[in-house]
Amino acid sequence: MGIYKIAVLPGDGIGPDVMNEALKILKTLSTIDSTFTYETTEFNWNTDHYVRHGMMMPEDGLEQLKAFDSILFGAVGDARVSEHIPIWELIMPIRKNFQQYINFRPIKLLKGLDNPLEKGEKIDFVIIRENAEGEYSAAGGRMYPGESRELAVQNTIMTREGISKVARFAFEFAREHQLKKVTNATKSNAIIHTMTLWDEVVEEVSDKFEDITYEKYYVDAIAAAFVERPEDFNLVLASNLFGDILSDLGSGIAGGLGMAPSANINPAGEFPSMFEPVHGSAPDIAGKGIANPIAQIWSLALMLQQFGRSDLHDLVLGGVEDVLLEKKTLSPDIGGDATTSQVGDAIVEKIHERSSKHET
Repeated sequence: MGIYKIAVLPGDGIGPDVMNEALKILKTLSTIDSTFTYETTEFNWNTDHYVRHGMMMPEDGLEQLKAFDSILFGAVGDARVSEHIPIWELIMPIRKNFQQYINFRPIKLLKGLDNPLEKGEKIDFVIIRENAEGEYSAAGGRMYPGESRELAVQNTIMTREGISKVARFAFEFAREHQLKKVTNATKSNAIIHTMTLWDEVVEEVSDKFEDITYEKYYVDAIAAAFVERPEDFNLVLASNLFGDILSDLGSGIAGGLGMAPSANINPAGEFPSMFEPVHGSAPDIAGKGIANPIAQIWSLALMLQQFGRSDLHDLVLGGVEDVLLEKKTLSPDIGGDATTSQVGDAIVEKIHERSSKHET
């Protein structure tokens, strides 16, 4: 491929701070590797935009984003706007309209980080979450607001096609990456309609992958197992809501949300995929310059992997681990006192060092 066209949406709160560090990494990679060329276009679609224009993005915002190979997203959310507005007027339209039905979350305790579970076992698995329907379908409503008879209905919508696509992606990913087992997170014993359909379709897909072990766990049991024996898991397949919750729990056992990347993937490549840290806009530390940029930088690495540049993904993640192992330049959330910018600079330095060693 020629020049990668990347849309950059820094967003609110700590979003711009951590995005600056990711862009430093991009620039570094282009100076190290002449075969990697890119151009970025920044879109300041955030709460300020909403306050000025009454919308999170322009009416033709999705049409503008279609022109890009990828979207690098920071975080959105601000006390001036109701919490649901940035989600349902920016993030969800991108995920749904661009058919980013795969949410990919690596749960990996990087070298240099202390294991919060105080166990010697390796924490290294993947959560693949259905990302376009399920519990986040926005189907439902409320009646009789403010009255004693007020009621609310939130419908979960699952389709055979949607379940089949995410299940097939999960099993194909497991096969490609030589993962031995896929674990289905369900609750079909209590949620008897949607989750029973989920199980049926997942199991139909699993039958076509006889080389991969399949198991089913109820979601409450798998939450406990994440803490008790996380080394048991290779790939966890989950619905939208269950995957959302489990992936944050996974982050908690692998360094915290400041270390947690994610990818919203359109597998067919018909639309751009979107890469974002999990932590959100973190208003409690916004403007203090102490946010951990690693989640954003790791999300950038996932984007590089999606581009087919696993070499650059590994280089970036190796640089991150070198900084963690050295323990000199860590953000406050993982026991240090370095600023956001200092952490980014340290990772850039380690990437240069790794690149130099490779050249010699």
